[in-house]
Amino acid sequence: MASGAALSTAKSGKLEITHSLSLLDVLYANQFEGEYFPPELLNQTEENFYRGAPPKWLNFHISEERESDGIGTPFIKRDGYDTLVDAIHQRRKLPGILNVKLFHQPGCGGTTLAMKVLWDLRKTFRSAVLTGSTSDITKVAEEVVQLFTAGSRGNHNTVLLLVNDEKIMKELEDGIKMTIAGQKIRVPGHMPVAILLNCVRKDVVVQSDHIVLRKGLSEEEKKKFDEKKKELGTRYSDEHKQFHGFNIMQTNFSQAYIQEACSVFQTTKKANRPQKTQLAAFLSLLNAYVPGSFLLESQCMDFFKHDDYRHGDLSLEDRMEPFSHLVITFQQDGRSEKKVCMAHPMIAQRCTELMARSGVTRSDTARNLLTRLCTEETPPFLVGFIKDMLTKRGTKPKDMKKEEDPIDGTEFVERYSRLILDIQKIESNTQSASVLKLASNLFGQNPFFPQALARFYYAELKYYNQAEMWAKKAKLRDPQNSFVADTLGQVHKNHLKNKEHPAKPREILHLASKAIEAFKDEERLAENEQGSEMKGDGNTKVSNVFNIRGQFGYLQVCNLVYDLLVSQNDTWRDILTKNVSLDSVLESLGDHKLFRFNDLINGLRDEIGRKCAFFDKYLTYSKPDMKDDPAYISRDTSKCYRNFVGNSPSKDFKQKGADLIQKLKQNLADTSAGVLSCLDRECTESDLKEIITWWEEIFLQKDTVTALVNYILTHIMLRNMGAISPSDCKHLAAFKQRMPLIPNDSPELHMLALLLCWPTGSEAKCVLDLTELIRRMHRSYEVAYKKHFRSRYLRPLFFIGNGEDLKGIVHRKVLENLFLQQNEGTKQDWSNDWSKEKIFKVPEVQARLVKVEGVVRNYRVFATIDDEEIEVDANRQNSIWRPRRVSFYLGFTIRGPVAFAIQTKPAAEGKTAEEISGMKRSEQITPKDTTGGQQFVDLHQTDLINRVSDAGAILDKLKDGGWISEENYEALRSLNNTQDQMSGILQCLTSGGKDALYEILTRMRSMRPLIAELQGSEERNEA
Repeated sequence: MASGAALSTAKSGKLEITHSLSLLDVLYANQFEGEYFPPELLNQTEENFYRGAPPKWLNFHISEERESDGIGTPFIKRDGYDTLVDAIHQRRKLPGILNVKLFHQPGCGGTTLAMKVLWDLRKTFRSAVLTGSTSDITKVAEEVVQLFTAGSRGNHNTVLLLVNDEKIMKELEDGIKMTIAGQKIRVPGHMPVAILLNCVRKDVVVQSDHIVLRKGLSEEEKKKFDEKKKELGTRYSDEHKQFHGFNIMQTNFSQAYIQEACSVFQTTKKANRPQKTQLAAFLSLLNAYVPGSFLLESQCMDFFKHDDYRHGDLSLEDRMEPFSHLVITFQQDGRSEKKVCMAHPMIAQRCTELMARSGVTRSDTARNLLTRLCTEETPPFLVGFIKDMLTKRGTKPKDMKKEEDPIDGTEFVERYSRLILDIQKIESNTQSASVLKLASNLFGQNPFFPQALARFYYAELKYYNQAEMWAKKAKLRDPQNSFVADTLGQVHKNHLKNKEHPAKPREILHLASKAIEAFKDEERLAENEQGSEMKGDGNTKVSNVFNIRGQFGYLQVCNLVYDLLVSQNDTWRDILTKNVSLDSVLESLGDHKLFRFNDLINGLRDEIGRKCAFFDKYLTYSKPDMKDDPAYISRDTSKCYRNFVGNSPSKDFKQKGADLIQKLKQNLADTSAGVLSCLDRECTESDLKEIITWWEEIFLQKDTVTALVNYILTHIMLRNMGAISPSDCKHLAAFKQRMPLIPNDSPELHMLALLLCWPTGSEAKCVLDLTELIRRMHRSYEVAYKKHFRSRYLRPLFFIGNGEDLKGIVHRKVLENLFLQQNEGTKQDWSNDWSKEKIFKVPEVQARLVKVEGVVRNYRVFATIDDEEIEVDANRQNSIWRPRRVSFYLGFTIRGPVAFAIQTKPAAEGKTAEEISGMKRSEQITPKDTTGGQQFVDLHQTDLINRVSDAGAILDKLKDGGWISEENYEALRSLNNTQDQMSGILQCLTSGGKDALYEILTRMRSMRPLIAELQGSEERNEA
C-alpha cells in the first residue's frame, strides 16, 4: 500500500494502524489505494478467478478499477447480496455480538458473495476473514477485540468477520464477550462489537430463516452473467471458453456444458493409467467429496518425479495435458505455497463419474490415492481432507429422517460419509469396507478410520467379530475419548438386537454383559472429560458437550434384554425386577450356568434407577441450544424405567415408606425433576393430589427436607394446573423455618427457597441475604449439574408472578399454554423460542408476571430491591451490553434467577449516565448538586447548538443513561452535522435530561473552556 494500512472508524473516518493480526485476514478501508500492479498480474489474477480459483481481495479491486475506467461491467452480485447487506445493517443497530448465516451449496458462489459484501462494507465496518487456526478460540477472540478497539475509544468500530466454521460460533461469541468484560472495555451503547458472517457450505440446503444461495440463477442474474461473458470474450478472446468456474454459472449450472468440458475423461482406461490421469483422478475425488480441498503444487510435482527423465523441467500445467484446462493452480497470498484443485466441484463430480464408467471406480481411486499420497510424512491438511472424505457424515432433509439417528439432537445425519455411501450404493459393501480398512492401517494413530470401519462392519455387513476388533483398535488409539469408546458398546448392542430368534438366555445375557461393560466404561470416560475451559490443563480430555451415549446405550441394552427374555418366559419379568432371585428359579429355567450372570442381573434395577433419574433431570432442566432433544430418548428411558423399576418394588426393598416410594416411581414423580415435569407429561389433577399425599406421608414418616420440598413443589404444580380448590400447603411454614439452607443442599432446594423469599411489590423487605442464597445455589449447581449440562440451554422452570407465596410462582408450561392460545392453528416449535423471548410479547403472558426493576452495568444485570442490587443471569447476553436502567421478568432455572425480556426503563429523576455506568458515588455530580443544569442549558441553547464540537459522543452518553429513546437516538445519529444533532438533542430532553447533559459537558475536557466562558458571561451579567 502506498500509505499506511487504515481501518474504518465509527465516525466515517480512517485510522492508520501498524500492528498485524496473525489469525485474521484484515481488509483495510484503503486496501490497494494508490498501489501499482503490473498488468500481467492483474490479468492473471482475474483469469485464475474466472477459471475457478477462490476469490482474492484483488479481484474486487480489479473489477472496480475496470468499471471506473469504462472498460468493464460491475462485479456480479448474486441475488442474495442485498438481503445479506440489509441483514448486516439491521444488526448494526443492535448492541453486543450478532451473527448472520449464509448457507450455500458448493460451487454456487457463496464464498465470493460473502467476500464481496465484506469488500463493499470495508469503509463502514472493520472487515476481516478468520483464516488462522481455530484451536485456540480465546486467541481468536482477543484478535477480534483488538481489531474492534484499535485507536482511541472514539475510534472503536464494529468488526465484520467472515467465519466458515459453523461449530465454533457459540464459543467464539462467548470468548469475545469474556475478553471485552475481562479487559473492562467500554463499548458504545449503539454499536455491536462484532457481526459474525457465518458462511456455511452444505450439499443439501433446506428451507431456512437464514439466507440461502443455491445452484440456480434468476433471470436478472442470467442477464448479468451474459453481459460479463461478452466482456471476458473481448478481453481474453478464445481463452474465456475455458473459464469453467465462470461458464458453469453463466450456463446456469448446465450439465451439458460440464459433460462437454469433461469429455476428455471418457477415454480413460483402467489399465496402464498414466500418472497425469491418476493425479487428475485424485483431485477429482477430493474436490467431489470435500469442497475446498486441494493438493500442493510441490506434492503434484513430486508425484511425477520418476517421469522426470522423460519430461525434464515441464511445468505442472504441461504435464497435466490434456486435463490442464480442468485443473487450477493458485496462490492465496505471497507467503503460502501454490495449491492445485479442479476448476469446479461439479467438474470434479462429473470426472469421477466418467472414470467410474470407464472402470476406474471410486474405491479404486480412493485406494490408489491413499497408497500413493499418504506416506509416513503426510501433511496434516491432507490427513484432514481424507478424514472428511471417508468419515464426515453429511446431513439429510427432514423427510428422510430415521429413528436411529445420533442422540445429541442432530437428528438428520447420514450413517457414513458421502463417498462411502456412494461406493456402497454403486459398487458394494465390501469395497466400502476395503477403503476404510486401508485408511485404518495407513493412519495407525488415527481413531476415526477404525471407528467408521467398525460401524460399517456391524451395521451393514453384520460382521460383529470384525466390528469388535476394529472398535477396540479405535479405542486403543484414543483411550480417553468417550465418543470413540461408544462404538464398542454399539457393536455389542446391535449384535444383541439382531441376534437370530429364539436366542438362548445365556447368549442374550453374554452379549448384554459385553455391551453393558462397554457402555459403563464410556460413561466413566465421559465423566472424566471436561469442557473447553480446561484446555490449558494439558492432561484432561476436552469435550464441549457431555456425552450421554454411554448411559443411554445402557438403558437401550436393558430394554432389549427385557423384551428378549420376557418374550421367552414370563418368569424373567420377576427376575429382572428382583421380585424373585435367579438361583431360586434356575431349575425351572433349565440352565444352571445362567447363575454366572447373577451379579449382572442383581445390579440392573438399581443402576437403571440411577440412570433414569439422570435423564429425568437432564431433559427437564436443560435442552440443546437451538433445538429439542429427540423424542426417543425420553420414550426409551421411560420404557426402561417402567419395565425394571416402576411396575413393582423388589422383594429386598425394606426402606421405610417403600410402598409410597414405589407409587411415586410408578408415576415418575419420585424425584424433584419428576415432580417438576408433571405438567409437561400432562399429569391429571387427581394424579397430582395423590402425589401430594404420598410425599406428605413420606415427610411425616422420615422428616427429610427433600420430601418436604417435593411436597411443596407438587402443590405449586397443582396450582399451576389450575385446580379449582387446591388443598392448603400445610407444611409450608416448616420449610420456611429451615431457611436459609446449608450450602450442600441440592439446587432444587435452593431454588424453592429463593422462590418463596423473593420480594414482590406488596411484600416487606426480604429478611434473608438474597445474594448469598444465589451464590449458594450457583455453587450447588456447579457440583450437581454443571459438567453434565455444559453447552446446553437451561430451561426456565418458574417465573415470579402476581400473588403471594405459592400463588405467585408461575410454571413455564402455563406461559406456553397462554402463548399457544393466542396462536391457535400454528404448530409451535419451542426449540429456541425461550431464547428468542417471543413469548413475552403476548399480553396474557405479561399479565401473569411481575416486572422487576434493575440496572445493567459492566456487562451484568442486577435486580434492584430496597436500594440493594442483586446480580442475576441474563437470558440474552446481547441485552446487557448497554449500561442503563432496565425492567425484566424474573425466571428461575436450575442454576438460579435469570432476567428475561430485558427492556430499557426511562431514567428516574436524578439518575445520570455515570451512575448507571458504575462510577463511585463520591465522583458523581447529580442533578441535586447542579440545580442550575437545566437553567444553564436553556439559557445557552444557541451557543451549545453552534459551538459544541462532539455531539456524537454526547448522544452516546445520553442514550447510555436512558435519557434519549432508541428511536430518537437513531434519528439524531442520521443527521448530517453537529448543529442539527445538538438542536435535536435539546428538543428531546426533559428537565432531568438537561441536568444530565450539563453534567456530561462539564466532564468533557474539550468542552470545559466553552462551559467556563458561558458561566463567566452569566457572572458578568449578574454583576
